[in-house]
Amino acid sequence: MPVLSRCLLALGLLLSSACAQQPAPFTPPAERLKPANEAPWPKNHFLGIAYHDVEDRDPDQAVVAVRTERLIEQLSWLRENGYQPVSVDQILAARNGGPELPAKAIMLSFDDGYASFYTRVMPILRAYNWHALLAPVGSWVDTPLNQPVDFAGTPRPRSEFLTWQQVREVSQSGLVEIAAHTDANHKGIQANPQGNLQPAATTRRFDPGTGRYETEAQFQARMRADVSAISNKIRAVTGKAPRVWVWPYGAADGTSLAVVGENGYQMALTLEDGLDSLGNLMSSPRFLVASDPDGEHFANSIVAAQTLPPQRVLHVDLDNVYDPDPAQQVRNLDQLIQRVVDMGASTVFLQAFADPKGDGLVHSLYFPNRHLPVRADLFNRVTWQLRTRAHVNVFAWMPVLSFALDSKLPRVTRWDPKTGKVAVDPDQYQRLSPFDPKVRQIIGEIYEDLARTSAIDGVLFHDDAVFSDFEDASPQALKAYAASGLPDNIAALRADPAVMQRWTRFKSRYLIDFTHELTAKVRKLRGPQVQTARNIFAEPMLNPGSEAWFAQNLDDFLTSYDWTAPMAMPLMEGQSLKDSNAWLEKLVATVKARPGALERTVFELQGKDWRTAAAPDISGAQMAEWMGVLKRQGVTSFGYYPDNFLENSPDLKTVRPALSNQWNP
Repeated sequence: MPVLSRCLLALGLLLSSACAQQPAPFTPPAERLKPANEAPWPKNHFLGIAYHDVEDRDPDQAVVAVRTERLIEQLSWLRENGYQPVSVDQILAARNGGPELPAKAIMLSFDDGYASFYTRVMPILRAYNWHALLAPVGSWVDTPLNQPVDFAGTPRPRSEFLTWQQVREVSQSGLVEIAAHTDANHKGIQANPQGNLQPAATTRRFDPGTGRYETEAQFQARMRADVSAISNKIRAVTGKAPRVWVWPYGAADGTSLAVVGENGYQMALTLEDGLDSLGNLMSSPRFLVASDPDGEHFANSIVAAQTLPPQRVLHVDLDNVYDPDPAQQVRNLDQLIQRVVDMGASTVFLQAFADPKGDGLVHSLYFPNRHLPVRADLFNRVTWQLRTRAHVNVFAWMPVLSFALDSKLPRVTRWDPKTGKVAVDPDQYQRLSPFDPKVRQIIGEIYEDLARTSAIDGVLFHDDAVFSDFEDASPQALKAYAASGLPDNIAALRADPAVMQRWTRFKSRYLIDFTHELTAKVRKLRGPQVQTARNIFAEPMLNPGSEAWFAQNLDDFLTSYDWTAPMAMPLMEGQSLKDSNAWLEKLVATVKARPGALERTVFELQGKDWRTAAAPDISGAQMAEWMGVLKRQGVTSFGYYPDNFLENSPDLKTVRPALSNQWNP
C-alpha cells in the first residue's frame, strides 16, 4: 500500500462515509442560491477553480490558504448544486470533437505544490472521486529537506512543500494531472528604474547598473530554459510530458506563451475572470479561491462566475503624475492611488503618451521605445502600482495616428472642394496616414514597445482614428482606394452617393483593421487576454449618416472590440445642461436597441466643459446626476474623463456613491 494511502486511510474512510450519506452541513447558501439563479452555461464551457494551500490553524493569505472544513464545504456545495468535475483528458477530447463536456463542468486546480495537497486534499479527492490539477514549482520541490524554501524572497519551512516522491504518488492515483508552474520563475524581478518587482515569467528585467532592459532574445532564452527544466522534471517523475502550464501569479505573457506552446503544452491557466472555452485553452481563466471564503461568499462567486464585471472607469492623464522633481512625482502617484481606491473604481484608462500642451499631437511617450523621446519611464511604474495597490485593471490609453514622427512621413490630408488643393486640416488631429506601409510599421513598433515593457489589461484606442468626408487625400490613400475598385480622386469619390457610401465603409473598416493589426502586436508580446476598447464620437451613433464625417460606425465597433467607449459628453456636442439628461437617454437608447450591446459598452462622461478656453471642471453634483441617468437606463459600465485627482475634481464624496459598485458607508 502506498505511503499516502497508509497514512491517511482513516481520514479517507471518514470522508467517504460522509460523502456516501449527507453533504457537510451547509444549508444556508444551498437554500438561498438555487441553480435557477445562474444563467445557463454555454455548451462546452467549464469553470476553472484555483486553490493553493489548505491549513487549519490560521489560513495564511500570503499563500492564499483555506481551511480543510471550508474546502469540504465548498466541494459539497458544488456537488449538491449539479457541478461536475472534469479532467484534462475530457477537456482535450471535447476540444478534438469527442464527447461534449457535461453541463456546469468545473476543473479543480491546486497551485505551488504545498504538502497539504498530499495530507489534506488527496483524501478528499479520493472520497469524492474527483479529478484535479497539481501545479508544483520545480525549484521549491528541489529544495533539500534541511533547508528553507526560497518563497519569492521569503524563507518558508521546507515541510510546507511536497517532495518529488509525493508528486509521483499522487500522479499515479488516476485522479491528479501534474501541471507545470515554472521551475524557478515564481518570484519577482526588477521591472523598471523605480525598482518595482514584477512576475519573472512575464517581465523583461531592468538592470539598474546599465540602465537597460532585458532584450526580447534574452527574455526568450530565460523562459526556454525555465520551461524546459520544469518539463523535464515532471516527465522524469511521472513518466508523462506535462500538458498544462499554470502562470505564476496568474500573469500571462505572449512571448512566454509561444515558448510554452513550443514545448507541447495544450492548456495555459491564468487567474482572469470568466468561463473557459474549448477554443481558448491557451488563455484559460480561473476563479481564485482567496480569503478563506465562507460558504455563502463562495457560492455567490461561483454563481456569478460567467457574469462580466461592470467597468467603473477613471480616465487619467499621466501628465498630472509626472513631475521633474522625483519626490513630488512620488507624492502625485500616491495621491492618484488613494483617489482610485477611495473612488471605488474598477478600471483606469491611463495615458501612456505625453501631451502637456493638450493639442493631441504626441511628441514623447512614457515608456522606452524606438521612435519617440521618453519624457519619463513612468508608465510601467504607475500601471503596476495601480494594479497592486488599488487593485484595478489598467488600459493603456494610446493614440492611433497622432504621433509627431519624421516630417517626411505622409500625413492625413484633406481635399478642399473650393480650391482643389490638398493639405493637412488645421482644425483636426494632425495624423499620420495609415495607408503608408512605413507609417504602419513604425506605429506598430511603438505598440510593441509598449507591450514589451508594461503589463496591461487592455488598450484604449484614442478618438484620433478618424477620417472626414474629404480625407484621406494623400497619394498612398488614393492608391489604396483605386486598388479596392474605387475612384482614385476625392471629387469622383464624392460625386456619386453610392460610391461615397462604399468609400466611407472602406475607410471605417480600414481604421478598424489597423487597430486590429496593433492589437495583434500587443497580444503577441503580452498575451491573448489583453482586451481592447475604442472611443467613438456620439454623432455617428445618433446619426448613422454622419459616418462619412468620422469613418466610425457603432455596429462595427461592437463586433470589433471588447469594449466600445462612446464619448457621452453632451456639452461637447452642443447640448445645454437643461437638455443634457435627455440627450444621454437618447444615446443609451441607441445602444440598447442592439441586443447585448449594453454589456459591451462603457460610456465616458465629460469632466470638463470644453466650450470655452478655460474649460472649467464639471461639478461633482452634475457628474453624479449624469451617472444616475445612465444607471436608470440600464447602463452598468461608465466613467469619465478627465479625473483631476490633484484637485479632487469632481468631488470624491459627491461622485463616489454614484460611481462605485462597492459598499458605501
